[in-house]
Order: sequence, then C-alpha cells, then structure tokens
Amino acid sequence: MLRAHEPIAGAPATTGAIEVRRVTKLFASRNGSAGVEALRDVDVDIRPGQFVAFVGPSGCGKSTLLKLIGGLLDPTAGRITVGGSEVAGPRRDIGVMFQAPVLFPWRTVLENVLLPIEVFGLERRAATEKARQILNLVGLAGRERAYPRELSGGMQQRAALSRVLVIDPPIILMDEPFGALDEFTRERMNLEILRIWQEGRQTIVFVTHSIAEAVFLADRVVVMGTAPGRVLAVIDVPLPRPRSIDLMKSPEFAATVFEVREYLGVAR
Repeated sequence: MLRAHEPIAGAPATTGAIEVRRVTKLFASRNGSAGVEALRDVDVDIRPGQFVAFVGPSGCGKSTLLKLIGGLLDPTAGRITVGGSEVAGPRRDIGVMFQAPVLFPWRTVLENVLLPIEVFGLERRAATEKARQILNLVGLAGRERAYPRELSGGMQQRAALSRVLVIDPPIILMDEPFGALDEFTRERMNLEILRIWQEGRQTIVFVTHSIAEAVFLADRVVVMGTAPGRVLAVIDVPLPRPRSIDLMKSPEFAATVFEVREYLGVAR
C-alpha cells in the first residue's frame, strides 16, 4: 500500500539545499517614478529537511522572498538555487500554499486535491489512492465528495495543504497559510503541520507575522526588517522536538521570542 509520504510515479526526487545570494527585488512604478525596492542584498541558506520561518512587519518582503524562491517572481539582482540548480520559474519539486486556500468551488475536495496531478500529467490511479490517504491524514476522511462551500475555513486549508502534499514536493513554501483562521483553529493547524513535517521531513519555509508562531514551529527564524526588506538576523531555535503547546510555557520559548522581538525593536 502506498503511504502518504511516499512519492507517486513521476514525482520529483529529494531536492537539496536552498541558497539565496545577494538577492534584490525592485518593483517598477506605474507612473514612471522610481520603483519600490522590496528586498536588498538578501542572503539565506536553508538545509534540506529544515523548518525555517520568515518573520517581520508588513512590507519587509517576506512574501516577495517566498515567491522568488518558488520561481513565481524573478529577482532584479542576485541568484537563488535549489540543490545547485538556479530557480528560473515554478518547479514541480516546490509546493506553494497561500493564506487563501484557492479551491475551485465547482470541484469536490478530492478533485481539488488531484488538480496538480492533472496539471503535471502524473499517473492518476496511484495519485487518487494517495490523495485519499492524505485527506485521512489531515482529518478530512469522509469529505472527499464535499464542495468547498460545505467546509469550514480550517477544513478548506486542510484541503489546500492536501493538494500541495499529493505530489510529494520535497520543499513546501507557506505564505501565512493560517493567518485568516481563528486562534483555536490556527493552533490546531500548527500542530497538524508539525505532525506532517515530522513524518515526511520536507523542507518547509513558513512566512508569518506572529513571532510566537515562528518560534514554535521552526528550527531557525529569519528576522526581516523594512525600508528596504533585508535580513536582520537568523536565530536558531533551541527547543526540543516533537513540540507540544505546553512548550510555550517554557523559559526557553519565552527567551527566544524576546530575542526576536529585540531584533524587531518591539521588546518591552
């Protein structure tokens, strides 16, 4: 039987490290004036299997950097490589999950999850079995024939996550995927993504505004500042795994959160 973390036929092999080297991104102005410098001279290294969080205020370029790594945008200057290969556009070995689940309302949950299989022309029978296993993994067993309008916000995000996982990408980019959820559902989804990552050991890059969320989830926290977007610090999180919510009561958790806050100038 195919396990939820095993690749289907035609899926990408394990990918190496992500390297971001002196990346700058300018967005042109519509009226011909000087453009906006979203990022300047950014350097980041992410090892295979790491869970890395980008955290910082609005306008610091977190989401822009994520899109550059995913090949959804091109850098103005600098270079991004995955496993030594330069990123020159969207790749099958990189899955992307956004804040909005972006499910097609006319497709069932299972049909939405299988969409990448159709796009990439992968073998559908094995993919369908894998999709059902993943839906069970994320707590959506029995909802395969439901439509997005019949799901709660948290369930929609679980379906969107399943759609990313079905092609077994070794790298998953997550752009504030739980930002629109209520606190209780967001906490459950954080535990869910940690459980899935613990089993599959994908490389996860996670963008968030929440310092506590970044520290709770990540092995390393990349702290970003504004005007222009840049890396202020990279902090190793000294917390054991697996992690539970009780970890947030520990002195080590509080100290790491405070360290990030100091770099952002919000410590009290």
